[in-house]
Amino acid sequence: MKNNAFRVFLSSVALVMLGACSSGVKLNDQPPVSDTSSTTGNGTDSRAVPTVNATGDDLNNPNSPLAKRSVYFDYDSFVVKDDYRGLISVHARYLQTHAGAHVIIQGNTDERGGSEYNLALGQKRAEAVRKALSLSGVADSQMEAVSFGKEKPKALGHDEASWAENRRADIVYQ
Repeated sequence: MKNNAFRVFLSSVALVMLGACSSGVKLNDQPPVSDTSSTTGNGTDSRAVPTVNATGDDLNNPNSPLAKRSVYFDYDSFVVKDDYRGLISVHARYLQTHAGAHVIIQGNTDERGGSEYNLALGQKRAEAVRKALSLSGVADSQMEAVSFGKEKPKALGHDEASWAENRRADIVYQ
């Protein structure tokens, strides 16, 4: 309970900070879900995510569709591509059948751009995935969206391949 209160506090602080900082940079105003190509920023085809009736053990099984927990984004975008509908559906079904499960959706960006801008973009990415899960029937009480901006890179390089790996939202089960 104390841990949940702390998460809510951190989320509130992040939202207040994001609302207070206006960088003058306009993020794209595209809807959170759109039609795009079938490959992700990291070169994989996420439409290949099969549907399953997942169990709690599937969360720890590296061969389970639930093992894929990152939604990748194009540069300077927070639009969830159609490529990720299968991935989001698998997680949505799991969350719907496990009412006690809770996820934190962590929005991330690549290293380019200022801290304020990247925190805002990371939050928009996390919120876009949260909204997609919500539209798939997941209860809002099971989800929380936070931004790490550029502070939690997956890849440490300074090239397009590394940046593509870092433009993501991670679904983290608690």
